[in-house]
This record gives sequence, C-alpha cells and structure tokens, in this order.
Amino acid sequence: MMASTVQAWTVQSRQPLFQFEQWQQAQIEPISTASRPWRLCALYPHIKDSYWLSVNYGMVDQAQRLGVQLKAAEAGGYHHLERQWQQLQACLDWPADAILLGTVAYQELNSRLQQLDSEVPLFGVVNDLSRDGLTGRVGVSWYQMGFKVGRFLAERHPAGSAPVKVAWFPGPKRLEAKSEVGSGIRDGLAGSAVSEVITAGYGDNDRDVQRALLQQLLDQHQDLDYIVGGAVLVEIAINELKHRQLDKPPQLISHYYSHGMYRALLRGKVLMANTDQMVLHGRLAIDQAVRFLEGQPFERDIGPEIISLTRDRLSPQIKQDSLSPASFMPTYRVEP
Repeated sequence: MMASTVQAWTVQSRQPLFQFEQWQQAQIEPISTASRPWRLCALYPHIKDSYWLSVNYGMVDQAQRLGVQLKAAEAGGYHHLERQWQQLQACLDWPADAILLGTVAYQELNSRLQQLDSEVPLFGVVNDLSRDGLTGRVGVSWYQMGFKVGRFLAERHPAGSAPVKVAWFPGPKRLEAKSEVGSGIRDGLAGSAVSEVITAGYGDNDRDVQRALLQQLLDQHQDLDYIVGGAVLVEIAINELKHRQLDKPPQLISHYYSHGMYRALLRGKVLMANTDQMVLHGRLAIDQAVRFLEGQPFERDIGPEIISLTRDRLSPQIKQDSLSPASFMPTYRVEP
C-alpha cells in the first residue's frame, strides 16, 4: 500500500519564524529511522474529504518508515472545539512525546493553549496556530492559496476586457485561514476585469451544508461567470450545474485539491485547483517532530510549495505528493 521510496523534499523555509511573508527554498533529506518508537499524537479537524485523508496518509506512511508510534483522532468538524480539546487532553494522558495539531479554531484554541501546563512539544499542522509556545509548524499561507486564484482570474480577464462576476464560498466560519483565502483572492484580482465578488454563506465542510449554500446562491444569481470554493463545494457544484442545465454555467475553481478535483481536472469539469501537497504535509510533520525529539537540527517553520494545477499540469510526482492512494482508508493507529 505504501510508497517504496521517499526523495528529498523541496520546501519553503520561513524567516522570521511563524510568518509567511519571507521564505527561501530549501531541500530536506528525510531521516530514515528513529532511535526509539516515539509516541506521536496527531489531531485533525475532520477527515470528511480527501484533503485531510491525504495528510493522514502522509503521516501514517512516514511513521511506518521511521518506526514510531502514531495515534490520530479527528474532531468531526470545525464546530467541535470541545471535542478536539478533549482529544488533546487524551494525547497528554497517553502520554504523547509530541502533539501534531491541525486546529479547528485559531483564536479559541490559542487562548486555551496559553494556559496549558505541559512541556510536551506542540507542532502546528496545516491550520495556523500562534507562535507562542509552538515548537514547529508545517503549513502554507492560505492568503497565497487565495492570491493564486485571484491572479489566475486576473490573467484570464485583465482590466479593460469584459466584466466578470465571481462567487466565493469561504467555508467554515471558525477557521481563520478562510478569511485569509478571501483576502488573497481579492488582492490577486487587482488590475482585473472582475467587477463583483459575491461572498456566499459560511458553512462546515459537510456535503449537505455546502449543497444548501450553493443552491441558495444559484437561485439568487443566474449570471455568474465563476464559482470559487473548497474541493467539497466544487465537487457538489459539478453535479448541481449539470442538473440545472444552464445556458452558460459558471466555470469552477477550487482553492485546494482533492481526489475529486484531480478527476474533474482530467475531465475538464474544473478549470483550476491549487495543491499544497497534502501527503507531503503529513510526511514533513512526522519528520519535523522526530528530528526535534532526536535532538537533530530541523527547520522549525516550513511548508510545501503551492502549485496551481490545470488539466495540462497533472504530473505523477505532484499527484504522489498530494493525494493518498485510492485504496487508503483513514488510519488512527500505527505501531512500530
């Protein structure tokens, strides 16, 4: 099931730490083994879509390679702050040697973490955390995820061309990153012919929730040129637009990637999708934590390159670093 080799990883290494503005490209040679079966505890917001499933795969694969223990849990959605907090307490009770946290809420969880009396190292994964007390982080700038969408549209519709109307679905309201995506989109659209950006309602990454938001938007706006959102929303939009049989259906763009977006790009159903290489996220998070526990030098604030994918840019390597194998199922325990 697992890939047989891991090549050197190309990452963005950031200075100053825990900011996204300045970075330089770096190469990381994966460590091949750990000196002991460290206990790593990984917490995800959910595994409702293949984004976090792919992060899970990267972690599981890397933990198996290194011979460390991995215990994972998911909160079930961004509205389950209390559940994730309880899961974090369970990690401490295990006891974990390190916690890898994909947070469900930025502000609320940060305030609690400041009061946590624990010396267990904490690593941020994908979703941002405060720099205070953070041992390391693997993530990308969600502002840049949005900015790349905005620039893509600006290059297709420069100022002076026919006006364009875009709808944007921000996703879960609790997630700070979503507002950053929206800001990035709007800034990326500078100097373009996009005349209006409609912000649809907030909603968790649940198919029924996103479908209801989409149907409400399409009932109110029949003149959209583009719909931009997360992979769950865009996958639903493919079928919804087919059902509605509009004379000029809006084109679809996802600010992040999934197995569904890969298939949709191949079929020409989606125009563009960003990948922040989710499998690589998972591998890097395990590697970073083990390096710290082993007392080895490590990059404290890193993330994969964000790549904007179109139908003609679907390389096997990008797929391998982004998407879990089709046969992989969520895995919550790895024993050495």
